[in-house]
Amino acid sequence: MLSPHEFATLMLVKDASDPAGLDRAELDALLEHQLVALETLASGGERFSVTCDGNSILQAVARIS
Repeated sequence: MLSPHEFATLMLVKDASDPAGLDRAELDALLEHQLVALETLASGGERFSVTCDGNSILQAVARIS
């Protein structure tokens, strides 16, 4: 089960181009649940992206509201 903060972070990863302001502990929890993936860019930077499972959760919540 995701905490409200983790769910909010998942929504922000979906919409954010720069995760610098996101809480690392919550990102780590999402990584552990395999709801986001961490990609290493050619420039050496990192980028988070929502996985298929993470996207499914976001879609399910969108249908409820």
